[in-house]
Amino acid sequence: MTTLASAPQETVSVAGPVATPRRRRGRRAGKVTAAGPLTYVLLGLTALVSVFPLYWTAVAASKTNAELAGTPPPFLPDADLFTNIGRAMEEAPIGLAIVNSVVVSSCITVGTVLCSTLAGFAFAKLRFRGNGALLALVVGTMMVPTQLAIIPLFILIAELQWVDHLQAVVLPTLVSAFGVFFMRQFLSQALPDELLEAARVDGASTLRTFWSVVVPVARPAMAVLAMLTFLTAWNDFFWPIIALTTDNPTVQVALAGLGGGYVPDTAVIMAGTLIGTLPVLVVFVVLGKQIVGGIMQGAVKG
Repeated sequence: MTTLASAPQETVSVAGPVATPRRRRGRRAGKVTAAGPLTYVLLGLTALVSVFPLYWTAVAASKTNAELAGTPPPFLPDADLFTNIGRAMEEAPIGLAIVNSVVVSSCITVGTVLCSTLAGFAFAKLRFRGNGALLALVVGTMMVPTQLAIIPLFILIAELQWVDHLQAVVLPTLVSAFGVFFMRQFLSQALPDELLEAARVDGASTLRTFWSVVVPVARPAMAVLAMLTFLTAWNDFFWPIIALTTDNPTVQVALAGLGGGYVPDTAVIMAGTLIGTLPVLVVFVVLGKQIVGGIMQGAVKG
């Protein structure tokens, strides 16, 4: 009996040799490209335009009215800057004003962020009767001019004997309709319903769910809201000038009393303005990276 050995079969490639993937040159999706010279020029010009008002404030704070009115105007500061800063601190309680502004702005920022996040979470994810009507009412208060509420608000503050006290400035602005609407819009998109359902299955209460689930998700928006609220409270002038006096002022109220006389002393006014601006700059230098990092976290999915 003859045994037939099977001949080896050759495999023929019909499609041809497999092409090895090569890196394609050029722009690809998600690839970071190097900035050109024009980009750096535009960024440099934008930075100069942004910094120039602060630099001009320092220059004007070191000059007299006659020097500022000269042609061409001065562009370099003098050694009189520190002298004019001392005069500004003698004419108005700038140090006390800065402390008061820090206290007022910090309290308003914490209260606004906390209350707005709570209310925004309720409007975005909790189901209750009158949800839409209450949200419309909150948003509608943004269309009411602030000046209409000044007289009844001052009467209330006077009845409580809070005139010239910091709580008269803090309490009326602890909640912001813009903050509530802002947080509601953010949480309605960034907070998945599955996270809330998982927390309920685990037996977490609504308050526990808020602290453990909602706050970590809402942290980027809370950072933005805190930044905007702090700036608004620091620069507020209309209500503090009514509720406070020059004996217990905020920065803006103290600056209003500088450079008085028949001819206002521009150097003293600018020196006080420079002092009042520096704390805000320090806050952004120290916390700027954290604020930007929190904002960028909201743009990353995954």
